[in-house]
Amino acid sequence: MVTLDFGAVLVEWPLLLRGVGMTIGLTVVAAVLGAALGVACAWARLHGRPLLRAVAGGYVELIRNTPFIVQLFFLYFGLPGLGVRLSPEVASVLAMVINLGAYAGEIVRSGLESVPRGQIEAARSLAMTDWQVFTRVVLPPALGRVWPALVSQIVIVMLGSAVCGQIATAELSYYANLIHSRNFRAFEATILATAAYLLLSIALRQTLHWLGPRWVFGRVASLGWSGGGH
Repeated sequence: MVTLDFGAVLVEWPLLLRGVGMTIGLTVVAAVLGAALGVACAWARLHGRPLLRAVAGGYVELIRNTPFIVQLFFLYFGLPGLGVRLSPEVASVLAMVINLGAYAGEIVRSGLESVPRGQIEAARSLAMTDWQVFTRVVLPPALGRVWPALVSQIVIVMLGSAVCGQIATAELSYYANLIHSRNFRAFEATILATAAYLLLSIALRQTLHWLGPRWVFGRVASLGWSGGGH
């Protein structure tokens, strides 16, 4: 008979809460920077010079065809061989940004390609600059079309942060393993960590779906006014 004792794990709730906070922090930074990198990568692949297109394409293929944990280990264990040392937290968030940027680049690129050419020409006929055309006419509707896919990818990256505990980043899975090592309640610790990841995924998905049309798209469009021109 197996006796479950969740109390032995729940008594360590400050550690679990600290891990949830770190996971949320990593995800927020990675989502903002990774999405911005994805937009830049999508633009480069569609409108950049040949060399820039090749570099962006190579980056996307490299990241999308290698495991996240290998990318993480390269940054944390590989770069010191080149004289670059990163803290676990910096290596984790950098790996998440790089990973999300590659996938987001392809997602956003599909959205940019779906914008009607006539809509772009109409904007240019109003003497709008290329920056204004991109940020006010092309990017907001493109993001609107691909937002669900982009949100799903951000959630996947958040769940992938669980492997960051392998390099001693103090996120949720790291503290779940720490609690398990203290009281040997591996099953209970894993169940609670799983439940926490499930709640985080649902909350993150709902929050991003709410933020998209109410804040993100408008903020992107407002960038057009800072680019100068008409």
